[in-house]
Amino acid sequence: MAGAEHELKLLGSTNPSPFVTRVELALALKGLSYDLVAVDLANKSDLLLASNPVHRKVPVLIHNGKPVSESRIILEYLDDAFPSTSPLLPFDPHHRAVARFWAAYIDDKYVASWGPAYVGKTEEERAEGMRQMVAAVEALEGVLREGKKPFFGGETVGLVDLTLGALIPRTKANEVLSGTVVIDDVRTPQLVAWVERFCELDVARKVLPDVDEVVEYIKMRLAQRATAADALKK
Repeated sequence: MAGAEHELKLLGSTNPSPFVTRVELALALKGLSYDLVAVDLANKSDLLLASNPVHRKVPVLIHNGKPVSESRIILEYLDDAFPSTSPLLPFDPHHRAVARFWAAYIDDKYVASWGPAYVGKTEEERAEGMRQMVAAVEALEGVLREGKKPFFGGETVGLVDLTLGALIPRTKANEVLSGTVVIDDVRTPQLVAWVERFCELDVARKVLPDVDEVVEYIKMRLAQRATAADALKK
């Protein structure tokens, strides 16, 4: 637990955010207590704007009054600031570099494919987005297959596991809404097994949002997007 000398405050969102979830998973895994401040992103607070003036988005971790932004950076910061807690990165420098590569790959390739795949303006754009998504999950499948360990971090969860694990509810919600399953027993059996193991973790049970909640949030966002598009046509 964070002692009295460590005041932790997490600026999150009033809606489910996989990036905020990443930080919550890390804090839970490390046994660190913190105050969660839910921010209405439609009416951003002065605290958020002062803490993250560049991107003006969550999550932001405030440690003893000093803000740290961007979810993956926050995860690494927690390792540095609390070295006696469960490590997210391995000790070996090369293994650390490899973990950072795949954590970035998840955002740069997998998450980046969601927009074009699900809300692309043309059939060609959506097809290309889906192709990129499939390529990303197949690459991650290969990492698990070659590693032959229960988690990306080896025998225990690490940076890559939390980076991808926080996306599980959103991935399942996307599948519900689109009717397309990308992570399946045929294409990615190792990833399917990994998802099951991750979701059985105590921290995952505690932190991951309900898939139905995420589905309803995406529906709301899509409706807002459609309304805004209609307004532009008038």
